[in-house]
Amino acid sequence: MRGLMQNHPLLISQFIEHGGTVFGNVEVVSQTVEGPIHRYTWSDVRARSRQLANALTAQGVGLGDRIATIAWTNHRHLEAYYGIAGIGAVCHTINPRLYADDLVYVLNHAEDRFVMLDLTFVPLIEAIAERLESVEGFIIMTDQEHMPSNQLPNTVCYEEFIAARAADYEWPRFDENTAANLCYTSGTTGKPKGVLYSHRSTVLHAYASCMPGNIVGGRGQCMLAVVPMFHANGWGIPYSAPMTGSKLVMPGQKLDGESLTKLMRDEGVTTTCGVPTVWLGLLDYWKEHDTSVPTVKQVGIGGAAPARSMIEEFERDFGIEILHGWGMTEMNPLGTIHTLSASERATLSPDDQLDALTTQGAPVFGVEIKVVDEDGATLPNDGKSCGELMVRGPWVCERYFKDETSAIDDEGWFGTGDIALIGEGMSMQITDRAKDVIKSGGEWISSIDLENAAMGHPDVAHAAVIGVPDEKWSERPLLIVVPAVGTEPTKEDILGCLADKVAKWWLPDDVVFEEELPVSGTGKVQKIKLREKYAPVEVKKAAG
Repeated sequence: MRGLMQNHPLLISQFIEHGGTVFGNVEVVSQTVEGPIHRYTWSDVRARSRQLANALTAQGVGLGDRIATIAWTNHRHLEAYYGIAGIGAVCHTINPRLYADDLVYVLNHAEDRFVMLDLTFVPLIEAIAERLESVEGFIIMTDQEHMPSNQLPNTVCYEEFIAARAADYEWPRFDENTAANLCYTSGTTGKPKGVLYSHRSTVLHAYASCMPGNIVGGRGQCMLAVVPMFHANGWGIPYSAPMTGSKLVMPGQKLDGESLTKLMRDEGVTTTCGVPTVWLGLLDYWKEHDTSVPTVKQVGIGGAAPARSMIEEFERDFGIEILHGWGMTEMNPLGTIHTLSASERATLSPDDQLDALTTQGAPVFGVEIKVVDEDGATLPNDGKSCGELMVRGPWVCERYFKDETSAIDDEGWFGTGDIALIGEGMSMQITDRAKDVIKSGGEWISSIDLENAAMGHPDVAHAAVIGVPDEKWSERPLLIVVPAVGTEPTKEDILGCLADKVAKWWLPDDVVFEEELPVSGTGKVQKIKLREKYAPVEVKKAAG
């Protein structure tokens, strides 16, 4: 027997219609590439998204056509999210920090018909335009006053493109499993892989992200979306904000501590989300200038594991609640989240609270997790059995774009490539990436635990650990450190700090110092580059 409810499809266009109608007067603020702050409302976003939808439809763009965006987190990119997916086309967000060959690959692999790009990226696309096989034209996301001279064929100014189009548009209804967004993995191993989200998965993910204790938003809240919109749909913030009535602030390309602090103060930001590298810069700025932003009450951290010292500074020094999340491009991306419950704050010591927040937390409703050994057998949730983390749920990838091979097993589980353990209450902790774990003398060494321990030293601003070849032990850990500003730590200083924090045999054989670490556009340390420099000989990790 079937239920007797309306079969109303879950579609992305519903977000902007709801936000533009129910929260029409709530502000949306954007740092533009051109310089000034742009300010309008959710009602305006809806109107201009409709104009873009009309303009794209007039160009013959329809169901399933891919439209690429190479843009910062700003108001025109937000309009593209809705104008493209709303008509049944696919919004293909591209990480501009991909290598040139990978940029060409993803544009050709996706068979994008048009490319929408910010001013910043005109030279980047000019350099590869002749290698693009399917692109019919380029929409430069600016106004006529700032339209640059360029060598791109068939270009049009975004504001001119939508100007003559009506702000009335009846969003089409179609199957909720229709493709909506396309994001490619970073391509750190092999070619990037396309993750094709559906309208259904995106709407369900947004519902989950808005649950209490997850990515916070709502009436009266002001969300600063530090995470780039080219990173896994901006963690869903462009959808959850109009869904809940949040004021949305978008920082564009200005993610330095000074710029973020000014934007937070000027707009009354209450909550924000981003990767650890950005928060390192913000905390450094606050400490250097003896300042903070009192309106900020919550900071979401994801994309990479934050150091315990970072969590401690936010929580103890600035009274800011930390939401530590984990996810993947293949998961839309939210998988688990950890924010301290009232009982944890009441019963745990301050140190134990910090320890708890270093873990990735429990799965959000809709996501199931487990860990398995090398033979695929499920391991107990005893807080100590490490294995590969497996996930499944309605917003988890089933297979990659244009790949007929299933990415899941017979029971629907997707292998994440993360090594993890699961404890009480399904609380999960990532101990390493499978490709990053160090196998020394047949035993695992967690690069993440070593990095977090090193970051506890006051003279360490950033740290990374990789495995380097060793004749006797197969691999040994090498610690790469970026000193804090104005400090000159020594190898002996760092190792002395680690001596009582990790097992003796975990201690790195050497410490090297760098001015900075290579970081991807999603804020993750690019260990493949560090291995190319310090461990050029491929070390095949033993199984197990």
